[in-house]
Amino acid sequence: MGHAGMAAVAVRYLRSVPGSAGPVEPLPRPDLRCVREDERAPVDRTEFRRVLGHFATGVTVITAPAAEGETAPAGFACQSFSSLSLDPPLVAFMVGRTSTTWPRIARAGVFCVNVLAADQGDLCRAFAVSGADKFTDVPHDAAPVTGSPRLTGAAAWIDCTIHAVHTGGDHLIVVGRVTTLGTPAQDTPPLLFHRGRFL
Repeated sequence: MGHAGMAAVAVRYLRSVPGSAGPVEPLPRPDLRCVREDERAPVDRTEFRRVLGHFATGVTVITAPAAEGETAPAGFACQSFSSLSLDPPLVAFMVGRTSTTWPRIARAGVFCVNVLAADQGDLCRAFAVSGADKFTDVPHDAAPVTGSPRLTGAAAWIDCTIHAVHTGGDHLIVVGRVTTLGTPAQDTPPLLFHRGRFL
């Protein structure tokens, strides 16, 4: 049974439980604040990164058009990306609270997820640099609905509007509602990241 089938079974079960058929009330929105010292788990940061690095991930570049009053689009390399929901179609990415690019994406209210192809490691490194003009000499066009930069040669692209933002420790969890998406005509293998290096 695929993910969609399992989700359908879960929905049918929840509807059969008395009192669960109505709308789900949202939890109170948490305060946006830094993690306090007494909230830190007794896990060494280096060891945390080492162990979690064994989980291979794809690599994306999140882009957004220039917001009002800005002259250049925004973008950053992101490996913390996931599909989230089929109905409605939602995706999510995680971004550090100290990111200087995130406020620009938030002001735009839209973004495009560019799933990088296997030969785009250098492009990923360019978008991982803070404060540089990341779009210099980077071929791209506008995603059809939001106008966010769609990077040429990407293995896939997902055009989104910002649906919700949640706190997650020292990161924010950004949920996007998918407006349109696509892949190039020729199938392209993705760029993978594992144990600190590209595969």
